[in-house]
Amino acid sequence: MKKSFINIVFIILLIYTLVGIVTHPKLALDSAHDSLLTWFNVVIPSLLPFFIISEILIRIGFVNFIGKLLEPLMKPIFNVPGISAFPFSMSIISGYPTGIKIISSLRSKNLISKTEAERTMCFSSTSGPLFMIGAVSIGMLNNPSIVPLVIYPHYFGALTIGFLFRFYKKGEDNLSHYYTLQKKNLNTSANNININIKKTSIGKIISDSIRSSINTITLIGGFMIIYTVLVEIIFVSNFFSLFIKFIQKLIPVQINIEVIKALFAGIFELTTGCTKISTTNLGLMQKIILINFLIGWSGFSVHSQAISFLSNTDINSKIYIIAKLLHGSLASIYTILLYAFIYKDIIKPSFYPYPCYPTDSIFILEWSNLLLGSFKLALLMSLCLLISSFIMMFIKYLFQQNN
Repeated sequence: MKKSFINIVFIILLIYTLVGIVTHPKLALDSAHDSLLTWFNVVIPSLLPFFIISEILIRIGFVNFIGKLLEPLMKPIFNVPGISAFPFSMSIISGYPTGIKIISSLRSKNLISKTEAERTMCFSSTSGPLFMIGAVSIGMLNNPSIVPLVIYPHYFGALTIGFLFRFYKKGEDNLSHYYTLQKKNLNTSANNININIKKTSIGKIISDSIRSSINTITLIGGFMIIYTVLVEIIFVSNFFSLFIKFIQKLIPVQINIEVIKALFAGIFELTTGCTKISTTNLGLMQKIILINFLIGWSGFSVHSQAISFLSNTDINSKIYIIAKLLHGSLASIYTILLYAFIYKDIIKPSFYPYPCYPTDSIFILEWSNLLLGSFKLALLMSLCLLISSFIMMFIKYLFQQNN
């Protein structure tokens, strides 16, 4: 019954969007055009390298090797295997929805149990620093001094959720196929990389990884366009006017209509909502608090992308939605606390903000530079994970020697 209701709502939204496109063709074309340019100029060069490299590393068994070494760090803090460090670190660097994509790949290959995957996804779905620094702090709010108040609350919120969800289904530990790998020694884990490469040619591994990554990036672009068009159509509809009046009657405090509009947009599409909040007449701290909530929440556009990946596994997507709502709330709370105790005297008033997304045209040179930069970041993060793993192994060895 519940599933039928969701399907009915989905069909109604599709029909509503179709009618809106017919009745407002120019609005639909403009919003789709802007979303498509953002996808091409920003999303493809930023995320595609991470998708390709992560797929290759998973297929050759590199992630298993890293997971074996990082087990002493991840297990005590988050109650997840060391392999969970890979989607977490990649998500921190590249942003949505890389972490969820990697987790779904790990689960589909039975390298992590259902419970461990659900714990991991709660703290491995984060925004990337390029969006929070370049788009939000500098582009939208035009104030580089607020960078700590945007980045720190977001990542503190993710880590807090990871720690809280370590108790989720606590009795269902050590269920994954991955734990059978833990019994093997380090040399065996390293030899698995050679076995996987010999078993499947490196050319096929790369081609399959590229094919899977391109399918993923195309899917993301489709969701971006759909939700951007849907939000703009809702804004010009009578439904939204009635919704605004209902909210104003429901809440006794006088609220700016533009703020409600911006929050409504952000619930559906992150970039649109953040851009609209940055152009309201709210104070700087109020803008940051609301924007940090939206970045933690990430929007139904990102949720749809994540759920499309999770639908190929047995991972419970409801846990993901709950975690993202908590993430947004915690990010706002941490913003208030950090401002009150640390950054109150540092934050400067912002100039008149201007949105940096979407771009007006295609820039090939900037596109190629961003693509190469993303490849470098992905490779650098993989190298850092390897180095960190060996450091953890060395610390564990010293600890065992002292005991």
